Amino acid sequence: MWNYRRFILGSVVREFRSRYLNTAFGAFWLLLSPFAMILVYTLIFSQVMQSRLPGNQDPFSYSIYLCAGLLPWQWFTDLLSRNVGVFVDHAGIIKKSSFPRLALPVIAFIASACNFMLIAGLFVVFLLLMGRWPGWQVLSLIPLFALQSALALGVGVGLGVLNVFFRDIGQVVGIILQFWFWLTPIVYPVASLPQSVRDYLSWNPVYPLIEAYHTVLMGQGLPNWGSLISLCFMAALSLLFSLWIYRVTQSQMVDEL
Repeated sequence: MWNYRRFILGSVVREFRSRYLNTAFGAFWLLLSPFAMILVYTLIFSQVMQSRLPGNQDPFSYSIYLCAGLLPWQWFTDLLSRNVGVFVDHAGIIKKSSFPRLALPVIAFIASACNFMLIAGLFVVFLLLMGRWPGWQVLSLIPLFALQSALALGVGVGLGVLNVFFRDIGQVVGIILQFWFWLTPIVYPVASLPQSVRDYLSWNPVYPLIEAYHTVLMGQGLPNWGSLISLCFMAALSLLFSLWIYRVTQSQMVDEL
């Protein structure tokens, strides 16, 4: 990968350039879109709908809760979806050029991470303006970012390899992500669910990760690291599986594409 670092970085730059080529505002759209989303959620839910968290009458608490879960989820689904289609979408360059194929997931990760860092930076500014800065506990977001990235890369690359041979996987993943979103407490608090439903949340691997983001960004202290242990094992296993299945099938991928 290090030997192809110029190819990787050049590909990331070309992706951003092609996305905003011939636009009047250029790269400013990178900031405008997430800023509009955060602003709309804040105004609609805090002022218009006057949504409140159970036991919390702070007018901005629900908006912060929503953004704290929605922004990481969007990054997770963006990175996962990019990698599911990464080999099929780049079939032309794979067949014409000689380079390590795993550079493509790296390119997808860097591009997706840059987008998320800009959005996260805007959300941090929003928290500062609202006087809701969580304090030094914000440093705990770094291992959460790393864990989320490992899980999305592991699952995404593994499914991306299988998608080369079974194209239905790309379609199925989009449907699963829609159900997965609503089965994760992102737009609704856990306290609003009946106890019989809460017992099933432990089967959702992303639930403790989203709750960790909520805990930190809502200023409730450090996340429950113990609840993330199983997710760490799952991320590690998914990375090992994706690497294994890539090595087994890489000689057949070009012919299949």
